Amino acid sequence: MKLLLRKDIPKLGIVGDVVNVSAGYARNYLLPHNLATQPTSANMKALAEERRKSEERRAARLAAMQSLAEKLRDVEVTIAAAANEDGVLYGSVGPREIASALRDEGHDVEAAQVQLRTPIRNLDSRHVEVRLTDDIVANVKVWVVRAQVRERGAEQTEEPSQGMEAGADDDTSQQ
Repeated sequence: MKLLLRKDIPKLGIVGDVVNVSAGYARNYLLPHNLATQPTSANMKALAEERRKSEERRAARLAAMQSLAEKLRDVEVTIAAAANEDGVLYGSVGPREIASALRDEGHDVEAAQVQLRTPIRNLDSRHVEVRLTDDIVANVKVWVVRAQVRERGAEQTEEPSQGMEAGADDDTSQQ
């Protein structure tokens, strides 16, 4: 079924493109969500201005992504994680943690852009691919290091007596 796209849809097309999709995809998703319409000449003329604006936005986004890729070229991030004596992590480091570490350093990266085949499960360094767009890819070096273990007494920042006093006040006020 041929449809005229009203919005940009990743891996399908941009505003104003006439695409050929299955009838079920058109009937169940594109048409009810107002993402596409019938490709009439009137609809094509109406979407011409929207297509021009969409191309401008896409060009600006592409320039921003190229700039970000240049900034990410020599970036190294360090992620501290709890591990045993053999260097095996108790959990794992995945795209979410890597994206968070990159955001902490001031780079606007989403977890979906971090391409990691398997989570990192050992203390190690690894080159990780950050796919900003289909064509723009940056490599980042990720260091996974052992987290500092605090002493047991340093973990408790609140004094236990403060919590008990608040509870004691509640008990006396009820009586």
